[in-house]
Amino acid sequence: MDAKLKGKFLFNFLAKDKENATDIMEAGGGYVVPGIASDQYSIDEAVNKVQELKTVTDTVSIGLGGGGDTSNWKKVLDIAAASNAGHLNQPFETASYSQGFLEGKEQKQLVNALVQPTGEKGKIQLANSKKIMNVESFLEIASALGISSIKLMPIKGLVHLDELIHITKMASVYGIEGIEPAGGINLGNIGEIVEGVKNIDIGFFMPHIFGSVIDSKTGNTMPETVKMIYKEVEGL
Repeated sequence: MDAKLKGKFLFNFLAKDKENATDIMEAGGGYVVPGIASDQYSIDEAVNKVQELKTVTDTVSIGLGGGGDTSNWKKVLDIAAASNAGHLNQPFETASYSQGFLEGKEQKQLVNALVQPTGEKGKIQLANSKKIMNVESFLEIASALGISSIKLMPIKGLVHLDELIHITKMASVYGIEGIEPAGGINLGNIGEIVEGVKNIDIGFFMPHIFGSVIDSKTGNTMPETVKMIYKEVEGL
């Protein structure tokens, strides 16, 4: 995850296999982190799939699946630990534990921490407990726990854009490395989303873009759509 478009932007897309991963990474200018959703595989199948994808990329993202189903957190951690995937999605409540667990295995993987928007700028909701917190208070705790990336989901396209921009600004103040929005992001709105954060000094900003780019017949992420998304962001 070293090379970033404009020094900041990455894209997270699902990859069906190593051929699909190769195609979408090329279409995305090399700024793509391919991933899998944990709910689509058994643990052994997922480990094998990650190992397959790692023949063409250094980093594979392990998603919770099921629209951010936090009950899959342990499965995601088990897959990541067995495959050294490189990037894994966790609810905030288990992110710090997962990071420590991997460090105990001498694995350096990026663990994000999922929270949800509330509809009110300056507030977030924890995914498990549903506790609502001020963004600043939350980020202060996340930073103290050593969490390096915050995932905000579901942003529902542009519905929660103001909240996303605010948490990105505040994350840069509290030393959080990355922000990862997900939910309803597509070719039609990626430009406006990126425009809103492009001048914020954050280490990386990585939209997760799934449903709108997947061919329903083949299950492949469509390289031609990935390329259009990449060109849209490159042109801003």
